[in-house]
Amino acid sequence: MTTGTIILLVSFIVLLLLRFPVAVVLALSSLITAIYLGIPLEVIGQRIVQGINSYGLLAIPFFILAGMIMSEGGLAMRLVNFAQLFVGAIRGGLAMVNCIACMLFGNISGSAAADVASVGSVMIPTMKKKGYDADFSVAITSAAAIQGTVMPPSYNMILYAVAAGGVSISSLFLAGIIPCLLMLTGLLIATFFISKKRGYEKGEGIPLRDAPKIIKDGFLSLLTGVIILGGIFSGWFTPTESGAIACIYAYIITFFVYKDLPLKHSKIIFLKTFRTVSMVLFLIASSAAFAWILTYLKIPHLLAETLLSISDNPLIILLIINILLLLLGSPMDMAPLILIMTPILFPIVTALGVDPVHFGIIMIMNLGIGLITPPVGTVLFVGAAIGKVSIERGAKALIPLYFVLVVVLLIVTYIPSISMWLPNLMSS
Repeated sequence: MTTGTIILLVSFIVLLLLRFPVAVVLALSSLITAIYLGIPLEVIGQRIVQGINSYGLLAIPFFILAGMIMSEGGLAMRLVNFAQLFVGAIRGGLAMVNCIACMLFGNISGSAAADVASVGSVMIPTMKKKGYDADFSVAITSAAAIQGTVMPPSYNMILYAVAAGGVSISSLFLAGIIPCLLMLTGLLIATFFISKKRGYEKGEGIPLRDAPKIIKDGFLSLLTGVIILGGIFSGWFTPTESGAIACIYAYIITFFVYKDLPLKHSKIIFLKTFRTVSMVLFLIASSAAFAWILTYLKIPHLLAETLLSISDNPLIILLIINILLLLLGSPMDMAPLILIMTPILFPIVTALGVDPVHFGIIMIMNLGIGLITPPVGTVLFVGAAIGKVSIERGAKALIPLYFVLVVVLLIVTYIPSISMWLPNLMSS
């Protein structure tokens, strides 16, 4: 290992332990290494600018704004009521409602953290009042929330597409649908058996007279995601254009149809969106410089040689990559890991014949599960805070759900047609 590689890794780890923001850690460690290697700082500046000089990234601000508008309103409660129509009256029904509501909300927000914060703030207190244990309420909400990372439209998929050098965003969106439904199915089955074991009662059904209004409200809420996905898949709009139209629809439905919020609240939403987008773009820019330094030091090449020295069997290599990503996903957030690890792992898996779209789903599912993996687990941390339980209790209750999600991950990893069927169907 060269001195430059040691400086890059040590500075990265030290700054991370000192609790610097990840984007700042990436930028500073890149600068420190560049100074040691004698690379002109102008080159690092150019890489930072080039990192965000991508048309595909324009979709991210629109997706974030649309999700922010809908999450600030009463969307979560409407989706909960909508989900309750289907599974509310069976054993563990309220927990199942939680799973379905998280998937539906993820279809709009594309963010696991937003999912657990919005749906969890409604569902966790409700489940506790209905006799569900606090640890299980937190666990099922946290596990269900990561569906939002796989269910399109997920801005994490856009980050992967850019980091991988232009993988089709629409193909990634299509590829995420069936894996997400598999995750939902696994969670629903696990929820039923856990509820039976813990003796939770059957849920309450929705009165028939209330069904038409609930269906209408649910449909209007979900139409944001339908606009985004329908526009992209039909070829009518680019992802950026679909995001912009979805923002307009979300604004109208929230402020003028449901009137969930006063118009003056628009300023707060735009400010929150601006802060989030600024952080995301700074992270992308600094990650571009960090990835360039990695390539300059030939770290991806060295890692490829190391992995291939262990085995040249694609099945073994994918298993090793899965374990690596699951471990990395615990202490670090999803977005920086996508931007850091994609340039490293992408050449390895493509050389082994793995489809770039399929690998994108594998990576996003891995890092999504990492969001609920102790000792950190960002989504688990948020869920535990809402449910007022310790991380340890929440993590213990997560074990059977974690097992289900890992099994689904392995199924998706080793049966590529699960991810690739819809993209191949649409392209044929």
